[in-house]
Amino acid sequence: MKLNSLSNRSVFFKSKFSKKYCVFHKLLSLQDMEFTASQIAAFINGKIIGDENTTITGVSPIEGGEPNHLSFVAQERFAEHIYNTECSVLIVSEKLLTKDSYPVTIIAVEDAYLSFQVLMNLYNDMQGRKTGIEQGAVFHETSVVGEDVYVGAFTCVSEKVKIGDGSQIYPHVYIGKNVKIGKNCILYSGVRVYDYCVIGDNCVVHSNTVIGSDGFGFQPTKDGYQKIPQLGNVVLEDNVEIGSNCSIDRGTIGSTVIGKGTKIDNLIQIAHNVKIGENNVIAAQAGIAGSTVIGDWNQIGGQVGIVGHINIGNQVKIQAQSGVNSNTKDGEILYGSPAINAGEYRRNYVHFRNLTNIVKQINNLENNSKDHTNE
Repeated sequence: MKLNSLSNRSVFFKSKFSKKYCVFHKLLSLQDMEFTASQIAAFINGKIIGDENTTITGVSPIEGGEPNHLSFVAQERFAEHIYNTECSVLIVSEKLLTKDSYPVTIIAVEDAYLSFQVLMNLYNDMQGRKTGIEQGAVFHETSVVGEDVYVGAFTCVSEKVKIGDGSQIYPHVYIGKNVKIGKNCILYSGVRVYDYCVIGDNCVVHSNTVIGSDGFGFQPTKDGYQKIPQLGNVVLEDNVEIGSNCSIDRGTIGSTVIGKGTKIDNLIQIAHNVKIGENNVIAAQAGIAGSTVIGDWNQIGGQVGIVGHINIGNQVKIQAQSGVNSNTKDGEILYGSPAINAGEYRRNYVHFRNLTNIVKQINNLENNSKDHTNE
């Protein structure tokens, strides 16, 4: 194994955010100290309405606020809480503010949700990353590990593996031969990455997910089903996140590809040679069959099933439990199984719910018609 500096030095104050981190460490150590509304406002470029010296000692959800706690209001349906919350300070989207004064101190921002997210992200980053190699980790002599990498106990790193700078590989991870892992990735405990797979920069893979398992390929013969060798790999492009307990199968020949910025929930199956574009979101328990091509910026709901060898366009929304069995155009909204236009499905569903009564009415009409005919 070649190590490009695996010292345990802290990366915390070496970051380009060092100055802000020092401030934010004070701001978000909420259990240990107080800070003021003006300090938070300065950090997120907010405008104070009310007492800028209001103290904050914690964070609460808006519905269950506590005195001297901070919360946020980003949507109109929560705006009523501005007037009845127990929180002392609220980060609020400017579009929801119509008065010059409020019963609590307001930090007005363009988008309260994003501003609050900035605070949470910085707090999360402030926790620091682990570095160093824990006892029990196993490395092949040809593997290459970058700087400031963490590898947990009982992780197995196979031959010719490359792990980029700043990545964190938690305990009990298996990394197959010739795997390439980019910079600043996180692989949580129990992840398996099979041979020749490629993981880009800033990717996150959660526990017990398998990257690069064999595709479901079998050829029927007179003696039974003959397994088709799966010789390809899986490519996760930059900024991909995969939830726990997912299976992403390697291509039969070529790659199964998860595009840049795509986010995949837990318990999802992606079959061999699937190509998923950029910035898609796929909710839990969805399944995508082999060789299907999915475009960019799609939203796929939970328990959606997509058959193989079809094309899904861009900016398509597929609602939960739908079954897609044909190509879709850009911008479609689909629902049902087989999936059709969501509006059309809902209109038809009104009739489906009344189907028993409709059948009775038809039977009655037929019976009445027969009675008149007999007369």
